[in-house]
This record gives sequence, structure tokens and C-alpha cells, in this order.
Amino acid sequence: MTDLNNEILEYIDKHDSLNTLEYANFQSLDHQKVIGAIKSLQTNEGLLKAEQKSTKSFVLNDEAQHIVKHGSHEAVIFGLIPETGILQSELMSLPNAKLGFSKAMANGWVQVDKKNADGPKVTKKVASINDEVKDLLTKVQNLNLSDVNEKSIQDLKKRKLISEVTINSFLVSKGDKFSTKLEKPEKELTAEMLIGDLWKTKKFKEYNLDALGTVPDGGHLHPLQKVRTEIRKIFLEMGFNEMPTNNYIENSFWNFDALFQPQQHPARDAHDTFFMSDPAISTKFPMDYLERVKQTHINGGGYGSQGYKYDWKIEEAQKNILRTHTTAVSARMLYKLAQNNGFKPTKYFSIDKVFRNETLDATHLAEFHQIEGVIADYDLTLGDLIGILHEFFNKLGMTELRFKPAYNPYTEPSMEVFAFHKGLNKWVEIGNSGVFRPEMLEPMNLPKNVSVIAWGLSLERPTMIKYGINNIRDLVGHKVNLKMVYDNPICRISK
Repeated sequence: MTDLNNEILEYIDKHDSLNTLEYANFQSLDHQKVIGAIKSLQTNEGLLKAEQKSTKSFVLNDEAQHIVKHGSHEAVIFGLIPETGILQSELMSLPNAKLGFSKAMANGWVQVDKKNADGPKVTKKVASINDEVKDLLTKVQNLNLSDVNEKSIQDLKKRKLISEVTINSFLVSKGDKFSTKLEKPEKELTAEMLIGDLWKTKKFKEYNLDALGTVPDGGHLHPLQKVRTEIRKIFLEMGFNEMPTNNYIENSFWNFDALFQPQQHPARDAHDTFFMSDPAISTKFPMDYLERVKQTHINGGGYGSQGYKYDWKIEEAQKNILRTHTTAVSARMLYKLAQNNGFKPTKYFSIDKVFRNETLDATHLAEFHQIEGVIADYDLTLGDLIGILHEFFNKLGMTELRFKPAYNPYTEPSMEVFAFHKGLNKWVEIGNSGVFRPEMLEPMNLPKNVSVIAWGLSLERPTMIKYGINNIRDLVGHKVNLKMVYDNPICRISK
């Protein structure tokens, strides 16, 4: 308990009550400090009773406070006049002389000899004065208004030395549990209190079960999640079905071999792919399909291709990896589609994570999201692919597109897709596309005249373009500014 709290309790114990305003003036304390001490004491239930009072009072402006300290302007002027007098011109050059001289003349304190040879001369008319203005302002400042009449108050108001205010104070008296000695209530029940029965004599702070707890900060959607939701809506609007992509771990057979990607391909090296150590391999495969894929790699499998003419090894196909693309899921779904009785044209899509052993830079991460679209139908061509890409990216609000011929082991023809990034002021690769090769589709037992067009793009780069982010590490990773996540606007993609 503070010294002020003790002093207030001692005062109330002696006088039975206390007016906070009068006590503050008596002790030369800030009134708000006294009120704060009273409120602190009131946290002890039953200690004090407090009744709020509203009283009208007056406050001094800067000029009035100067008068309290140095005297009124008229008194100062009177004090500067020597016994022999002073020329009026010389007197009027002093600070506040005009007002002070006017009031001194009105009070009959000074007189002017206008016949003086050197000019009007001011002399004292009385030997001494009483500075009533200073005395009145001092009483107002100390709130000692009992012997200050209304006319004096109005005169001070007229001179704009004081202004009227309403002061809220408290009349404080003893409560039912008043005491000058307070024991601070305990906040917690400790093991020591329980062991020694000390808790029986302790006073505990009451819990306020009606108090509202701290409002938890609401969740915030990351920009990637916002763009993902919009892109998913676009696929659904275009009649696509979402593929299951819940397995991050894939075996090399579905990730590479089923896509007609040779086992010597650089993408299958540890420099580009993350290999699993436990479990290191997979053992369950559709063996008849695996054999057809094997023969396609070795000699074309009788599908009109020469194959790659190498010694295909199942040990390579068994290796487990973190999937490098969601096209592995597309391969599984197309194989499943081929096992149905009678082919039915289908449109698939997926949006999920993939992993590549990439060198990190402004536009590349080792872990990122791939968006993939797949359409299987009769006699689809490159023109169909270009048309669907324009339609898809137009719905994303990206109209500045370029296509560049490319090579993929499992698509022919193949195209890279570029979009112009205004923030980087350059064309940025946002995806890859192509028509799946017969060497990939025919071992699945899909009809020969069925074509599959597909495209894939990252989720991060369209998000960077949409939100004007120049470095992918400012969007994903440990350097992300959470303030950006909280404050980024809702994603509205122009369609």
C-alpha cells in the first residue's frame, strides 16, 4: 500500500470523511492522483464508501497565473512609477502598460499632469495600494471562494482571466469493513497454504466470473489460400472433378516410369529429387501394367514407338520419393479411368504441394504448390490445349500470355506458359503444358483415339502477380511478414 493510501485512511479515521477536492488542495496534491488512490482503496470490498459530487469551479489562464506570481498589470505599473513621476510616453513603452495604466487610472491610483513642459507626466495619487486582483485570483486558484463575491467573479470573467469548469470530486466515508491496516489479498492458492492450514486465515481476491476474457485474434487466410480458393472455383465452374492428392510420398514408378520418363533422366537424380530413407521402396504395383510400362521403355511395347532401348530396372521404379509433380496423381487417375468398362470423357484437376531439390531464388522454392488440369477425350489436339489455356488463364485475370515450345518426356507436343509480371517487369514462366504421349496412355489400355491434354502451373507465381510480390520468399517461408498475411486484401480474380 502506498504512502498516500495510508495517509488517506488515517485522515478518514480521524475525520470520518474526506472530500477529495478539498483534501487535494489542503495537501497541495493533484486531484486526479487523490481520486486514483481512492479507487485503488475501493478494490478492497467494504473498506470505503464514495459518493460523487459535482461542483462548479474556476480555472486560471496563463495571464492570470502570471498575475498571481508577479501581481496585476495595474499594480506593476503603479510600482514602476517613481515618487517624482514619469513621462507618460516612457511609461507606456513598458509591457502591458496600456491595460495597467487604464486600470490604475480607473482605480484612482495615478494621475496625469498634461501641462508638464516635457509632456504629460504620470504621478502617484495614493501612497500605497492593495492588489485586489492578485488576491482574488490567489483565492480562486486555491478554491477558497467563500469570501469571494459574485461581482468579483464576474469582473475576473470579464477580463478573461478565469473560466468556469465543473469538477467531479468524491465524498469518501468509512465502509462496513473500514480499517487503517490492509492485508493484500492473495491471488492464488498455493501448496504451502494447503499444507499448513494457512489458507484459513488468508484473504483471497475474488474472481470476477462475469469479466470478459481477452478477445483472441481471429484467424487470417494466407494469400496462397485465397488464390487457391479462387482457382478451385474456376476449375469447378469449368466442370472439372478434383483429384485426391493427399499422399506427398510417391514411388518412382508412378512419378516417373508411368509417365514414360526414362530411368536415366536427370530429373531422377538426387540433385533434383528428395528420396525417402524410410520406407525406402514400394512393393505393391499392378504387375500387368508395370510389365507393359517396362516393355514400352525397353522397345516401345508394340505401341508404334521405339522406346528408349535400355535395361529397365524395377529397383529404380520402387524407390520412394517426395513427389516432384502432381502428374503422378493424374497418371493414377487415368489408369483407374482406363479400367472402367467403356471410356467416358473426363476432366480432372488438383492443387497441392510438390517437392523439388531446387536452388532457392526470387521465383523458386524447394516446396511449392502445383495446379494441374487434365482433360481426356477423343481426338483432342494442340489447338484444344491452347484454347483451354487461354480460357483458364483469362478467368485468372492473366491476359498477357506467351507459349514457348518445350520438351517433356511424357508430352508431345509440349509448351511452356509465360505471363508478364509487372512487378518484376519481365515475362515469368508460370506453367507447363502438352499432349500426353501414346507411350504413356496406351499401356494403361485407354482407347487409341483418346487424347489427353494437360497443364500444370505453380500456385505461388500467380499469387505473386496478383498481390504484386516480387520475391517468393516474402510469400512463403520463415521470412514472411505476418503483418502482410493479416492485412492483405480479399482475392477477387477478374473473370
